[in-house]
Amino acid sequence: MKEPEIHVGIVSAAEIHFTLNAPFAAEGRTVCDRQQATFEKGHIRWNGNLYRELTFTPMKEDASFSLQNVTIGIDFHWEQQETQTFTGTLRLITAEGKVTAVNQLAVEDYLVSVISSEMNANSPAEFLKAHAVISRSWVLAQINKREHLDKQSDHPSSSFETETEHIRWYDREDHSAFDVCADDHCQRYQGITKASSPTVAEAVRATCGQVLMYGQDICDARFSKCCGGISEEFRYCWEDKDYPYLHAVRDNKGQNELPDLTNEQEAERWICQTPEAFCNTNDPQILSLVLNHYDRRTTDFFRWKVKYTQKELSELVRRKMNADYGKIVRLIPMERGRSGRISKLKIIGTRRSCIIGKELEIRKALSETHLLSSAFTVSYGQDKDGAPKWLELTGAGWGHGVGLCQIGAAVMGKQGYGYRDILLHYYKGASIRKVY
Repeated sequence: MKEPEIHVGIVSAAEIHFTLNAPFAAEGRTVCDRQQATFEKGHIRWNGNLYRELTFTPMKEDASFSLQNVTIGIDFHWEQQETQTFTGTLRLITAEGKVTAVNQLAVEDYLVSVISSEMNANSPAEFLKAHAVISRSWVLAQINKREHLDKQSDHPSSSFETETEHIRWYDREDHSAFDVCADDHCQRYQGITKASSPTVAEAVRATCGQVLMYGQDICDARFSKCCGGISEEFRYCWEDKDYPYLHAVRDNKGQNELPDLTNEQEAERWICQTPEAFCNTNDPQILSLVLNHYDRRTTDFFRWKVKYTQKELSELVRRKMNADYGKIVRLIPMERGRSGRISKLKIIGTRRSCIIGKELEIRKALSETHLLSSAFTVSYGQDKDGAPKWLELTGAGWGHGVGLCQIGAAVMGKQGYGYRDILLHYYKGASIRKVY
């Protein structure tokens, strides 16, 4: 196959400010310098005229443009706005009452930024190669999925809601106007703002066109920060599908036996321990290589604790769930995945009860931003007026836990494992092939 192009949604706003750092072609003219585009009555107002869509095409290969007020870490505790710079084509489209800036560029150029944006560009070289392969695999799988969905009249629903149950998951299907977004919802992509390391460029070049395959399909290669000792399976985080290469994996050397963490007692025992695992590390040198500066604000990730007073938690749940549960009496896991992550949680309050899921919805409901993961167990303070005075969550891991564990893979790279060994440790039964 020929190297494909990808369309990445960068920022959406009622008004977008951007700078063309070199000559670009748009609407039959050559434009440069500062620009402004505003949403107006379903159109884009630019230079005094209204347009359905605008395309700014670079007139030189290395021409770049900068977008102001790009939000990174949306809804996470490190959320912030930056001015970011990109190469490739800039498209402006309208969606949901806003102007959306979309960057169109070759996949390999996109990957150089993704690898630098997802982690420190000075990470072990074999880890960077492994990440280049999975990021390439994931994005090509999403392009294929979008093309498939575009041909369907009925798109599958990502939510299910009744009076007593609220189930939702978040995936690439949330985007219909472009292939992927630029934030953690998909893969972090921050343009040439972060594509500054020759080591990353070499990792992408060395693996050019290589993807993970299972049979004749490109793998939907998921990854997260820290699995907590065992990786999770796809169905517990997203739609009810099984991918053979995304089954639970013990994150250590040579020990393949898995405890049954779908069992509540086993899960509690596991979460309250600190088992041997590649990702069980506090080595500041390794962590500084793997994590960007805003990720390093999170210091406890393999095992962690969060404690709420009754007032704090009941108010938090009321705001996040947009419903008054009264005092929170119990948080009851109704279903756990193979890593111990809760995919269905029953919130029992003095005024109402509801089962919520999947893992990210649980993490959003029980934190101002996101809990580190949904692999947690709960302890309760003394009861007062029919509800505990406090609740403490003891948790494991950082992220959904499916596929590659970034911290574990970085440790493997530091210990001398090659990128193929790293990939086939996390994606059992997959193969590595060059498709372009």
